[in-house]
Amino acid sequence: MSISKLTTDKVKECVDIVEVIGDYVPLKKKGQNMWACCPFHGEKTPSFSLSPTKQIYKCFGCGKAGDPIQFVMDIEGIGFQEAIRQLAGKYGIEVEEEANLSPEQNLEQSERESLFIAVNFAKDFFVKNLDTEEGKSIGVSYFKERGFTPQIIQKFDLGYAMDGWDHFLKAAKSAGYQEEILLKAGLILQKEGEPERLYDRFRNRVTFTIHNVSGKAIGFGARILTKDKNQPKYINSPETPIYHKSDVLYGMFQAKKAIRDQDNCYLVEGYTDVVSLHLSGIENVVASSGTSLTDGQIKMIRRFTNQVTVLYDGDSAGIKASLRGIDLLLEGGLNVKAVVFPDGEDPDSYSRKVGSQAFQDYLKANSRDFIGFKIGLYQEEIEKDPIRKAGIIREVVQSIGKIPDPIIRSVYAKEASGLLGIEEEILHAELNKILIKTQKDQFERAKEEKAVEESIEDLLTLPVEVGAEDHLLAQERETMRLLLNYGGQKLDEQELHFSQYILTEIAEVSFQTPVYQKMLHLYRESVGLGTIPSDQLFLNHGDAEIRQEAIALITQRHEVSTHWKDKFQIFIQLESDDLANTAFKSILRLKRRLLQKLMEEAMVNIKEAEQQQLEEGKMRELLELYLELKNFKLKIDKELGIVIG
Repeated sequence: MSISKLTTDKVKECVDIVEVIGDYVPLKKKGQNMWACCPFHGEKTPSFSLSPTKQIYKCFGCGKAGDPIQFVMDIEGIGFQEAIRQLAGKYGIEVEEEANLSPEQNLEQSERESLFIAVNFAKDFFVKNLDTEEGKSIGVSYFKERGFTPQIIQKFDLGYAMDGWDHFLKAAKSAGYQEEILLKAGLILQKEGEPERLYDRFRNRVTFTIHNVSGKAIGFGARILTKDKNQPKYINSPETPIYHKSDVLYGMFQAKKAIRDQDNCYLVEGYTDVVSLHLSGIENVVASSGTSLTDGQIKMIRRFTNQVTVLYDGDSAGIKASLRGIDLLLEGGLNVKAVVFPDGEDPDSYSRKVGSQAFQDYLKANSRDFIGFKIGLYQEEIEKDPIRKAGIIREVVQSIGKIPDPIIRSVYAKEASGLLGIEEEILHAELNKILIKTQKDQFERAKEEKAVEESIEDLLTLPVEVGAEDHLLAQERETMRLLLNYGGQKLDEQELHFSQYILTEIAEVSFQTPVYQKMLHLYRESVGLGTIPSDQLFLNHGDAEIRQEAIALITQRHEVSTHWKDKFQIFIQLESDDLANTAFKSILRLKRRLLQKLMEEAMVNIKEAEQQQLEEGKMRELLELYLELKNFKLKIDKELGIVIG
């Protein structure tokens, strides 16, 4: 079954790109557009632009572009149909399906979508197990001891895996799930040495459902409740096509709105820490699930905030061992604070011990920026051992050196100077050494990478100068950009439209670049039917390459601020201010590029004629053609004001 065109059309009508992308990244208005740091690649300065009026986005860093549906497909790694379903759910649109596929195609679901369905079945199975006698006596009892309410159990899809080898396997097979999919989803295992014997991965444990950022179940963490020294306290789903541990933070789906609203993310270690903080009224919290922080997890936090507060158990040795995480957060461009709980306490135990309000008050009172926190950890060592103090100073400076923003670096250096009792100039001198070394290392790595690339490509000569063909491609692109942006506008007081003038002037011209060939053909076809096409013809086209190129052509990276005009009376001539001149110059440049390409081809023919020693009459004919092309080009150069030395 596939989703009906009516449902797809309803979704396209209802979706708002600001709402959709705003669920994933914080947006800031600048000019007519909204901007953000791109969620598809790491960056410190926003180059990801979205247009609320055109309902499209474009990243000027990595090139990603599309509409709200394409964004959901890219960010979630799902297909078109699944993206439509997800957006339909968000906007409360009923999904209608139609049987327009063959029986064979209906049976062929993508592996990824099958895995989502299988894991969701497992989630429901574990949740329902809490209603069984075994589930109530073991699973529900454990949750009650922790103070987990029925509402919080439902909110996090907590469950219970029955004690037995194949309770889940039997239920899944009865429901029609294939063993191959259950294995790939990490829900069942093969017995070592006997692969035909299968059994449940999760047994006799309470389960914590792991969701992706859009709320789909993708895996599980499971805690044992017996004191069996031969079994690990927690087991987790393995890496699967839909679950990559390094890109997932437990609780992010439940926390993302609160993180954005409060502009802060609390970072804890385990599943129960997250759930307990929600019980205490703190929802902007996620867990790294006991693993070391990764770049992927840090990028996920940065989608929603630049502020992170790390909550540490009251164990000094353990804290010092995990300080590497703070350096990674700083390196990722986050502003970091930390809170340490009393000895022997963790976020879960302390929140249950003191109650909701006292816990929230403790967080506010004990939150310290990373400099004060890090120096405080070593205060006793600093006072007792001068040599150790020197080492700690270097460690602190190393951390400050991870911060990408030079102003923030300077502020922290000043604070560290006061706390450590050392002159600020000395700290800056040490900091500069670290920064210079870092830059040198980066330069050396880049040089090595370039050398490897060049050796692979056998690039042993200087770079080849850009040829006429590349210039022509650029000018074809420019012509299509102007047609898409100004095609329907009139030239001065004339009745002639911009597009009519351009198309008349290039009537005998065929574009060389395939995508621009197709776009020009579409444009000419529409004008031939009496309609000057809008950008929607290209943005909604079935050809993905045409859609992507159209977005790139109608999206502006920079806008001229009205601030200069209003405050300083500085006026900047825009291409739209004199469309007649813009059209005229554009045609001249396109013809100039075509002439350059023809001249290159003529010169190649002349060289071949010399090598083959063709008759004099043929050689003269080729030379006359070349000179004629050159004369035409010189006339255009003069018109454009191009001076050739």
